[in-house]
Amino acid sequence: MKLGVFSVLFAQKTFEESLDYIASKGLEAIEIGTGNYPGNAHCNLDELLADEGKRKAFKQVVESRGLTISALSAHGNPLHPQKAISQEHDSVIRKTIELANRLEVPVVNTFSGCPGDHEDAKYPNWPIAPWPNDYQEILKWQWEAKLIPYWSELNTVATEAGVKIGLELHGGFSVHTPATLLRLREATGPAIGANLDPSHMWWQGIDPVQAVHILGRENAIHHFHAKDTTIDPINVNRHGVTDMQSYSLMLDRAWQFRSVGYGHDLKVWADIISALRLVGYDYVVSIEHEDGLMSVEEGFTKAVENLQQVLIKEPLGQMWWV
Repeated sequence: MKLGVFSVLFAQKTFEESLDYIASKGLEAIEIGTGNYPGNAHCNLDELLADEGKRKAFKQVVESRGLTISALSAHGNPLHPQKAISQEHDSVIRKTIELANRLEVPVVNTFSGCPGDHEDAKYPNWPIAPWPNDYQEILKWQWEAKLIPYWSELNTVATEAGVKIGLELHGGFSVHTPATLLRLREATGPAIGANLDPSHMWWQGIDPVQAVHILGRENAIHHFHAKDTTIDPINVNRHGVTDMQSYSLMLDRAWQFRSVGYGHDLKVWADIISALRLVGYDYVVSIEHEDGLMSVEEGFTKAVENLQQVLIKEPLGQMWWV
């Protein structure tokens, strides 16, 4: 496995400055935002698609630091009921797939999206209860009319480009659990897989180790984010896990994102890394920093230090003791 980072946390630096800083920490990979929610501070899609020379220079500036690009990330809602939003997000995702093909980057990360509850809806509707039965009707319409048709087409687009799509299992979007990811994958195709982030599993009550097993047995983990979560035992009883308070209200929230090792200890993270190795995932573990108690530099540095203790890097080799 290789240790990497989702570089959007260094958007305030130039691309070269961020690469130098990342390499100085001993990392081997970088995940780059191309637009939509992550922004495109370090990657101008249209410019790179139009100019082969600039693409070569872009790739060379990464490789000259001893780094590889693990994924291009365009997290968005391509199924948003407002067409101006969905069309823009869809366009960025398609361009990102094309650029990944030309840069020989194997994975594009994004969200599944979440539609509204009918064709003329204005906002996404995320059903999370089976009753009243209205929610079941909404869910059925969303999957049959929106999710499966859209991602069937994107599966074909990605397959033809030689690229895999990593959908981040994230609350607020139609694919947010191992089951919903596998449901979509079965209905669309194997180019669709997970960008698995344990932080979103923990707050939903899902054990990330078991999520790795469930998805890994189906070869459905295309990329992996390293971010932690802590659950406040008092606040969760007041607000539940679907806490709608701002992330900035950390003292009062039921749960919050933390840097690796500050929500769960390193034995838990060692179990996650071991599970990834067990199911055959031997790609990049990409740090994502969204810790409201730490600066970007401190949170990133502590995540690097903690993960370096548990990451399994060397090939297994022969079991000499068998």
